[in-house]
Amino acid sequence: MKQGLQFKFSQQLSMTPQLQQAIKLLQLSTLELQQEVQQALEDNPLLELEDSDAEGETNADSDSDYDDWDDPYSAQLSSSGQSIGDDTPLYQGETHTSLHDHLLWQMRLSHFTERDEVIAAMIIDSIDDHGYLQADIPELLDALTAELDDLEADEIAVVLKRIQQFEPTGVAARSISECLQIQLRAARDVCPELKRWALQAVQNHLELLANRDYRSLLRRLRVNETQLAQVVELIQSLAPRPGDDFAVSNDDYVIPDILVRKKNSRWIAELNPQSVPKLKVNATYLALADSSSEREDMQYIRQQTQDAKWFIRSLDSRNDTLLKVAQSIVQRQQGFFEFGAEAMKPMILADIAATVEMHESTISRITTQKYMHTPRGVFELKYFFSSQLATDNGGECSSTAIRALLKKLVAAENPKKPLSDSQLTELMAEQGIQVARRTIAKYREALNIAPSSQRKRLI
Repeated sequence: MKQGLQFKFSQQLSMTPQLQQAIKLLQLSTLELQQEVQQALEDNPLLELEDSDAEGETNADSDSDYDDWDDPYSAQLSSSGQSIGDDTPLYQGETHTSLHDHLLWQMRLSHFTERDEVIAAMIIDSIDDHGYLQADIPELLDALTAELDDLEADEIAVVLKRIQQFEPTGVAARSISECLQIQLRAARDVCPELKRWALQAVQNHLELLANRDYRSLLRRLRVNETQLAQVVELIQSLAPRPGDDFAVSNDDYVIPDILVRKKNSRWIAELNPQSVPKLKVNATYLALADSSSEREDMQYIRQQTQDAKWFIRSLDSRNDTLLKVAQSIVQRQQGFFEFGAEAMKPMILADIAATVEMHESTISRITTQKYMHTPRGVFELKYFFSSQLATDNGGECSSTAIRALLKKLVAAENPKKPLSDSQLTELMAEQGIQVARRTIAKYREALNIAPSSQRKRLI
């Protein structure tokens, strides 16, 4: 075999650190981007925020266009740690009392004996966040036998009865039926006969109530439709989960990346100035690169300068891509901003990718966890993408528009005679939209709309 040299040319994309950084910034949400910028400011001394005073004056006129909207931004803390005025205290955080602490507080005020306090504490420890007792009396008896001598189940039952009189009403129940019964017995200013029917319904016919089988309830309770409507209304006013009022709510705050407004009869998209950090290279440190006599210092400053410029360039590229994609979406969905979700046009990632001349994967990254503030609310950019269905006149209808129309039809139906999936399909067909009944059922379930048998009401 004869050996020799051969040249071969090929092209390949090298994933440089700068390119990886640009891709990473592209898919970050606004909050994640702010954290990334803060980390970059801490790591690179040549990177700093631009002064926003001049920019604020420049944007004063454009901000006035949004004065008639509700403030879409979350509250911001002052950068200084001082109060606004001498009489204005600093915000120290929200205090919260758990259901467990609230019950223990009531127990200490109830003058229990030491023996009963041990039993009550064990019962309270067995109550979940919804207010239900997760252990039955035999289980509590086994757990307390080691601490209390000659303990009997009747003692635990007596203490449990007292705890069930605590606030919130219905707490320490062992089932939803018992919870509703406790609340009904504690209810005041209720007609005794109405209370008796309601107690009978939740005690013996809870399954019929859950299935909205009102015909069977009429026969079992021996009441007329008016009386049954009053019974159902009374039961619906109760709290099936009495402990939920003590649950801590974790609110998610969204800072919109894009603002949409109407200008000259057209809807346009703009970057939210409060979500776009403005960075620059520190001129003071940059000047040291020329004046420093130390080679290592010069090399460090030049490296940090290059990193800062790459970061700023990647950030600008992200913002330009985001704005270009948002403008393309708004251009295609003018009907949605004008008339609502029923006018939404079908649109997929490939449509926007072809318009802005980018790959679909780039469009997918830039539309994930990015939000648009419009007069109709705040929407994730992915909300505007939907599949298409054909209409009778040869046009196209988006699945989002069909869902909106479905919600509208169900909201306008007669609650005593709710529309079945077949009837909803026929109503869609009358508007030129050919949708299969199973598709209607799928969309209805996705919208958390119950079947017609469970939507029927007497009230």
